[in-house]
Amino acid sequence: MADRFHTTSAQLRHRWDVSPSTLGSEEDVAETLDGLAKHYGFRSYLLINVPSETSTDFSSNVLLTSWPDDMLKTYDHAGLIFGSPVIERLRQSTNPFTYDSDRTNRRRIDGKAAIATGLFDRHGLSRGAYFPAHNSAGLRGALAFGGTRETLNPREMAELNAVANLIFTEVVDLRAGRRQNVSLSRREIECLSWASAGKTSVEMSEILGLSEYTVNHYLNRATRKLDAVNRVQAVAKAIRAGLLN
Repeated sequence: MADRFHTTSAQLRHRWDVSPSTLGSEEDVAETLDGLAKHYGFRSYLLINVPSETSTDFSSNVLLTSWPDDMLKTYDHAGLIFGSPVIERLRQSTNPFTYDSDRTNRRRIDGKAAIATGLFDRHGLSRGAYFPAHNSAGLRGALAFGGTRETLNPREMAELNAVANLIFTEVVDLRAGRRQNVSLSRREIECLSWASAGKTSVEMSEILGLSEYTVNHYLNRATRKLDAVNRVQAVAKAIRAGLLN
């Protein structure tokens, strides 16, 4: 596995651009991410959608990860998504960055620095790096690796950054392919269509002659069917699945 990833960043980009078909399933992607983590001396990997400002848990934004289940549950139970310096940085910047659980969590203003630091240290993820990613539909995500090794050098950062968008896009596309058979009602499609045009629930209720409650009901139901975390992501996934023009 180490030989497979012993390449320059240019070679990594070239291989992924030319042969994305090598990742035919999420299991293939997970195996590749596990190989990358091991090659670079990390304990785990994490692939996520960047949580929106209204997200109330972290787990629903996770696409693939080798984090232990109890770590994710503890993270959400402690409400660590709120006030996370890492998540805030991902929302504001597209530049890759490293983290140190102690130094990074000192910036928390919710009084949970010790809880967060202890959680990551306990699972051997005290240091790592995040690589922001996006796809052609504008969905934003991030690929991350964590462990206890020393900080990545510039070449290693460039190599991993080179594959972040490709990995993220591949997983999003695979999930969109699984949802091509999702059936949305006429009203659900209408509401998503108006949402894609930037209309609010109040405006949609006036346009469609429905109550605001009913509009939100259709939007929420469509969001659940598409396995999306919010209406913005639901619109993007519906477009990608060919359910919206």
